[in-house]
Amino acid sequence: MFTLYYAKGTAALPVHIALQEAGADYDLRLIEFSNQDQLKPEFLKINPKGRVPALVTDQGILTETPAILAFIAQSFGAANLIPSTPYGFAKAQEFNAYLAATVHVAHAHKMRGTRWSDDAGCVASMQAKVAQNMADCADFIENNCLEGPWVMGAQYTICDPYLFLIARWLRGDGVDDTAFPRILAHRARMEARPAVQDVLKHHV
Repeated sequence: MFTLYYAKGTAALPVHIALQEAGADYDLRLIEFSNQDQLKPEFLKINPKGRVPALVTDQGILTETPAILAFIAQSFGAANLIPSTPYGFAKAQEFNAYLAATVHVAHAHKMRGTRWSDDAGCVASMQAKVAQNMADCADFIENNCLEGPWVMGAQYTICDPYLFLIARWLRGDGVDDTAFPRILAHRARMEARPAVQDVLKHHV
């Protein structure tokens, strides 16, 4: 049994989808950012970073979306959520690391610029750049990363729920997502999956 600590609209969404796709036995704990739940002592005992997702396992607590996704894929091999070769696994990790280290950071500048600067003018400048930065990231993914119907080609993997999250962020970040038809088609395929439909009920 796992316990997933999550908040709506966050990088916990792909982890939740992966758990559902894998057929894992798990409980959910909603963290309300509006109530500052992530900063309360009881949650900081789970994740001192004060962020989601956090996954409680019988071996310990895991944080950071790419790490949790890899753990789920390797723990539920029958679900076939990761390429079987070392190179394929590395390519999946390469994609997810790009989403975590570059795309998510670009998105975060919209609401969390104070992580990087205390200067109001600098924060405003970062916010003004979000749409362009996210559009540039989407363009890179559109033209370089989608190998087939899924990110890794014919095989559905842990890369796909992570991209789904990013695709859901684009419009809110000021991006004209119609300029990226392959990403939109991927999002539609994700939305058609029963596991994704089940999970989204908890994220609205």
